[in-house]
Amino acid sequence: MKLDNNNHSVFAMYYHLVLCVKYRRKVFDDTTSEYARSIFERLAPDYNITLLEWNHDVDHVHIMFKAQPNSELSKFINAYKSASSRLIKRDYPQIREKLWKEYFWSQSFCLLTTGGAPMEVIRKYIETQGEK
Repeated sequence: MKLDNNNHSVFAMYYHLVLCVKYRRKVFDDTTSEYARSIFERLAPDYNITLLEWNHDVDHVHIMFKAQPNSELSKFINAYKSASSRLIKRDYPQIREKLWKEYFWSQSFCLLTTGGAPMEVIRKYIETQGEK
């Protein structure tokens, strides 16, 4: 695994994010997904985030990205959801008809860490520190 670094640290921070449309409304096709992806790519550098993978189904998106220790993930996700909701509804007005009360994204999201060693391997490594 390739490690990233900055002035004071070495790290590998990979995440899998799932965002669902409010009430799982079916609004995504290839065009709207690509537009949502472009918004993500515009905002991400401001939060030291790099997009690695993007895919969609009709009612949600899957995103894999890497971050840095100073990335504020919850602030980024909220900024992304706010901006993308506003811009998608503005530039694809037909989507508004499918939404409930103008809400685009569900309030919740799923964020998982990815990569690295399994937790049990790390736990054993820590437990055996200092032993010969």
